[in-house]
Amino acid sequence: MSHADQHRPVTGRFRRFFAALGPGLITGAADDDPSSIGTYSVVGAQFGTSVLWTAFITWPLIAAIQMMCARIGLVTGKGLARALGKKFPRPLVAAASLGLLVANTITVGADLSAMADASEMLTGLNSHFYVIFFGVIIALGTILLRYRRIANLLKWFAISLLTYGLTAFVVHPNWNFVLHETFLPTWPTGHEAWAGLVAILGATISPYLFFWQASQELEKKRDLGRVAHSDGPEAKAKRLSVRRLDVVFGTLFSNLAMYFIILTTALTLHGNGVTNIETSRDAAAALMPLAGPFAATLFTVGIVGVGLVAIPALITSAAYAIAETFRWNHGLSEKFKAARPFYGVIILSSVIGIALDFADVSPMKALYWAAIVSGLLAPFLLTGIMIVASDRKIMRQQPSCLLSRLTVAVTALAMLGAAVGMFVF
Repeated sequence: MSHADQHRPVTGRFRRFFAALGPGLITGAADDDPSSIGTYSVVGAQFGTSVLWTAFITWPLIAAIQMMCARIGLVTGKGLARALGKKFPRPLVAAASLGLLVANTITVGADLSAMADASEMLTGLNSHFYVIFFGVIIALGTILLRYRRIANLLKWFAISLLTYGLTAFVVHPNWNFVLHETFLPTWPTGHEAWAGLVAILGATISPYLFFWQASQELEKKRDLGRVAHSDGPEAKAKRLSVRRLDVVFGTLFSNLAMYFIILTTALTLHGNGVTNIETSRDAAAALMPLAGPFAATLFTVGIVGVGLVAIPALITSAAYAIAETFRWNHGLSEKFKAARPFYGVIILSSVIGIALDFADVSPMKALYWAAIVSGLLAPFLLTGIMIVASDRKIMRQQPSCLLSRLTVAVTALAMLGAAVGMFVF
């Protein structure tokens, strides 16, 4: 057997595995948008390695939620907003969809600013140019390209999360100490530490991902076509099994990136007394003298890469939600003329997101209000998702298992506590 023949099976297995990845991987990568990177950097700088454990605690929570949303899309053949409309009044679903649009658009503005700031650091060109460039390119790509091309591009952009693993290794951590801090954590004490945990929970469990995941299942079904996409019980069971692997891997990939972002900023910034940062740009700038140009460049490139995954998910998930609520024709497989209102929402969100940067709106203040809207939406959406996923009629006798429902219920309670905490403190 030749050397090439020995390696062909391994290559073939990798290709099949990568081909099986799709909505779960993209959703996981979109969870680490530039604003979330900023949150993890702030928490790492403030609290050091004492919060590393949160990356592993939140993993099963977000995995259970994403799998439940994927199951709703796969089994019902409807997007999340349409499925929620089967159980709840349309005005309530419409209010949630509009709230999602507001929160997403603000986050798009903050993410575009973060990507532009990162690009300015790398090239020296004014950040306003990059805000327009990224905003227009992403919106045009979402409108002009069809689902399969978009999905393939986003899968490759998702690999940019690897930069955070590389960055963490470049700073040469003491792994014995790091593993001790990870698996034998200290309980948070004081208001600021609890506020940090609330921020991590809010950054990790984002409402737009619920709608994106469910709708991607429908996009994939349309892309495969009726012949290749059987609705028989065995075919559905196989698709659920593949999606479970996809979601588990995608959320693990996302949470590992979160872990390495916290680790890098904890060892470099917190370790050198730099605890007062507010954004991902602050973190990248502070890394330069402490960790060296290579680590800072990797960190900065990662911000741009994940923004290219997250912003399409942000602008499209709100469009899905509103289009499903008002029964508009929609989908990334549709041409512009056939789904004008759907694409109109995408354009509106993109234009306002760009305008926020030129209006000199503070990204931190904007994200604060986006966090409030998302924090209020999340527990109620999770409750609605759990109710729909438990309904045997809506789910065509394939409801989510008890363990999944309990996990989502615990997450909803935690998010409700976080939302209450935002107002109390």
